[in-house]
Amino acid sequence: MNLLLHGCGGRMGRALIQLAHNNKLALIGGIEAANSAHLGSDLGQLAGLPPLGIKVSTDLHLIGKADVVIDFSCPEASVQLATHAAKSSTPLVIGTTGFNAAQEAQLHEAAHHSAIVKAGNMSLGVSVLATLVARAATLLDADWDIEISEMHHRDKKDAPSGTALLLGAAAAQARGIDVPTAATIKDHIQQSKETKTRQRGTIGFAVARGGDVIGTHEVVFAGLGERIRLSHMADDRAIFAQGALHAAQWLLANQKPPALYTMSDVVGAL
Repeated sequence: MNLLLHGCGGRMGRALIQLAHNNKLALIGGIEAANSAHLGSDLGQLAGLPPLGIKVSTDLHLIGKADVVIDFSCPEASVQLATHAAKSSTPLVIGTTGFNAAQEAQLHEAAHHSAIVKAGNMSLGVSVLATLVARAATLLDADWDIEISEMHHRDKKDAPSGTALLLGAAAAQARGIDVPTAATIKDHIQQSKETKTRQRGTIGFAVARGGDVIGTHEVVFAGLGERIRLSHMADDRAIFAQGALHAAQWLLANQKPPALYTMSDVVGAL
């Protein structure tokens, strides 16, 4: 596998460099934004490894030389990446979160030409959690309130997290109701602060930021006199890198045609 990393200077990018090196994969490059302080740095040294002889660049033309590209950057950069990858039908794994509706539409357009795995959380465990949430939401009617809470480190920019959105979508689709968006979730959180009465059948959300928490998510089904709690705690950022790499291998091993895939598709093939 000739692997290209997009957003290689971030936490996830550096974790992927280490993982690729440990698994003896062929790293062909790492891409960062034009204003990145990491430009010109050696990928190995960037990740605390011996020098690999590969420099961080802004060269999107490397996409055409890659078998697959893994992206953990920002929404604007991810959309630009997908547009370039579509020209060469290069498969993508996108772990970036925080896309708006217009950017989501651009990614769907790119998926007409490239096979793309896109997920709000690359952990295989979270994908299983989403399946369990959907199953519980199917079995329990609207008398069971659904509350989703999440906590991340103090520097995380998007809120609610992509994982919270993923879990909310799993529950909503199972119940046949509107899928919550970041905007409607923020409205809910504001209403909760104002102590407004909860409406039957809605999905509630709570967001917390602090310290160096990698990621904690919990879904509570609250009935009358009983509760069911489903949760996932990430103790090591490497699980997201491992999931992203697994998704990349899944795309190539199965020669997936152009389409937009999720980690549920990947986990279903395990």
